[in-house]
Amino acid sequence: MIAALTLLLLYQLVGEVLVRALELPIPGPVVGMALLFLTLIVRSGPGADLRTTANGLLQHLSLLFVPAGVGVMLHFQRLADEWLPLLAALALSTVLSIAVSALALHALTRRRREGDQGEQP
Repeated sequence: MIAALTLLLLYQLVGEVLVRALELPIPGPVVGMALLFLTLIVRSGPGADLRTTANGLLQHLSLLFVPAGVGVMLHFQRLADEWLPLLAALALSTVLSIAVSALALHALTRRRREGDQGEQP
């Protein structure tokens, strides 16, 4: 379990180093997660130790939301003062996310349908 946890943290560190070195506008852990994903594709999946460790972390994922909840309560007055811009940003980002997802799905299904029709004699 220690080796798997070290591996996860090592990929996060590599992601952070790459982001800072290349000045990328992406969070380091996201880059590390993408690198880990590529490694798992090449290795045909995670080993038993990494799988067990990841499942253990996922079972306790709700604990990671405690600091965010504390932050919300700590800055409650600021949230109350700026509720309208926050609500507008939340609503707009939700609508944009749904629209982009729908357009991507539409493009992919059309591409797949065209590929299926081209294969038939």
